[in-house]
Amino acid sequence: MADFRSSVIIYKPVKEVFKYLAGMENAHEIMPNVVEMEKETAGEIGKGTKFRETRMVRGKKINAEIEYVQYKQDQSFTSRSNSNGLIVEYQYVFHEIEEGTQVELAAYIKTSGLVMKLTKGLIVKMIKREDGNQLQYLKEMLEEDEN
Repeated sequence: MADFRSSVIIYKPVKEVFKYLAGMENAHEIMPNVVEMEKETAGEIGKGTKFRETRMVRGKKINAEIEYVQYKQDQSFTSRSNSNGLIVEYQYVFHEIEEGTQVELAAYIKTSGLVMKLTKGLIVKMIKREDGNQLQYLKEMLEEDEN
């Protein structure tokens, strides 16, 4: 079961929405705490592609490796980050609909170690507060040129 979910309808074609989100170079625009994102693997983006993410958390820069563990062009992808035993998976699914694109996000958060397991509820709330609005920000970024 997902730790949190969100969904949004974006009035743009699936190809455009998928490319914008999967490229990760725009991560800072939809996840405000992300300050840098670097692609670490060569070649086309797909399963196995790795990125290095830097985000500000309580005034400190925290790095995490992000890997695409599942990837179907213009349909879905799953990213997994691991930072000091905190594993976060974001599963994105894209549906072509009459209005444009429906994007669904399911977040799965795994903790290790006694302290993290005991505080998982707080960790989930913090991550949801930081990244839970990313699909709404995605919608705003992609649709802003039309307003």
